[in-house]
Amino acid sequence: MTRKKRVGVMGSFVWDVIHGRDPRDAAVEEWGGITYALGALDAALPADWEFVPILKVGSDLAHSARQFVAALDRAAPDAAPIAVPQPNNRVVLHYLSDERRCERLSGGVPPWTWLGLKPLLNNLDALYINLISGFELDLETAQLIRQHFRGPIYCDLHSLLLAVQPDGMRTLQPLPNPAAWMRCFDFVQVNEDEMSMMASDPMALAAIALAEGVSSIAITLGSRGVVYFAAPGFERITDIERSHLASPPGAIRTALVPAKPRRHPGPGDPIGCGDVWGATYFSRLLAGDKLDTAIDRALDAAARNVDHRGASGLADYLRGELSIK
Repeated sequence: MTRKKRVGVMGSFVWDVIHGRDPRDAAVEEWGGITYALGALDAALPADWEFVPILKVGSDLAHSARQFVAALDRAAPDAAPIAVPQPNNRVVLHYLSDERRCERLSGGVPPWTWLGLKPLLNNLDALYINLISGFELDLETAQLIRQHFRGPIYCDLHSLLLAVQPDGMRTLQPLPNPAAWMRCFDFVQVNEDEMSMMASDPMALAAIALAEGVSSIAITLGSRGVVYFAAPGFERITDIERSHLASPPGAIRTALVPAKPRRHPGPGDPIGCGDVWGATYFSRLLAGDKLDTAIDRALDAAARNVDHRGASGLADYLRGELSIK
């Protein structure tokens, strides 16, 4: 049999306690964090790809996390989340509006060290990194990944731009040396708030990213869609240009792509939309889709995610199958 191509997935399992998603209901407890991206990868990866979880989980929730991964069709059969003795990350979310919420973090899953991570990168063809906690890896480890791993690397910077206050509240914080972080990745994703912690506007951030060899940077704008910037000559994942000595000729391509309309009226749930967008986008690039096609598929998946509550059953829902919710 031909070996399936493998994309490693880095991030964090998070157990969410959600208040105010529907004011009439009591708090909801369910899986969050990387599980939204796993569902999207499961739905969007082509049949000749599988994902490998490079994920730690606290021993208190390890069994549940392994069950979640094992139920997904595209999960590699020879890999599973790694249990650690620390308590798993948990987040209490309070909705302030449909698109705004505050988060309070607890738990203590430790970051990766290069010695622990290096052997897990063997036999991978691509790497999807989503900094759910912001502590999964430091800059030095990211630089070592880039130095030793030759496949395409996608990174959603996400909570790297969030500090943790003494009471666990997450608040925006500037990112020192964003250029050094950009140099580690081929594809970068941030949302509008996170972008403001690195540059004055999207164009300024794109200038930093593309100068450091990023092929495409996407800034998600919630219900307004996404704005992207693509390096000259980049159309498909096979066009990745890693030489920082001579950029290909041509103009940077950029566009604001509106969000897709929802299929169902009434209140929705925006939790995980950015994760679903990014995982779908990268999956479709790995499948060989052109940039515009991959973005279109990702926007469609994000719109579907709003109509689905939680990460359980999400992969089936994104595929257009009946959801359990």
